[in-house]
Amino acid sequence: MPKKSAARTTRKPGMNRVSRGVIAGLKEAIAHARGEISLPVRYYDVPGPVDVKKIRAKSGLSQAEFAKRYSFSVRTLQDWELGRTQPPSAVRAYLTVIDRFPETVEKALKGAA
Repeated sequence: MPKKSAARTTRKPGMNRVSRGVIAGLKEAIAHARGEISLPVRYYDVPGPVDVKKIRAKSGLSQAEFAKRYSFSVRTLQDWELGRTQPPSAVRAYLTVIDRFPETVEKALKGAA
């Protein structure tokens, strides 16, 4: 009977690929925080303030329709449109894509390619 490889014997019970990946990532983050390693830096431009009302008006949808189509709360959408709050950066990016490529977003949300 063949012997088990060393890699197999060091595996902890109940650890799957995702668990091992999370642990490896955390170890890498700790090493980076300690200055032991350098990680690559990736820069992305986060959209600045967006005119939510203009984006919605361009779509021709009411607040309720726009909120439902793109999974926003109507109240939150109203706050953005009135300038009470600004959407977080990820939502600003989403709104930018909605503004530029509404058909693509709609297809993606419907699951069509």
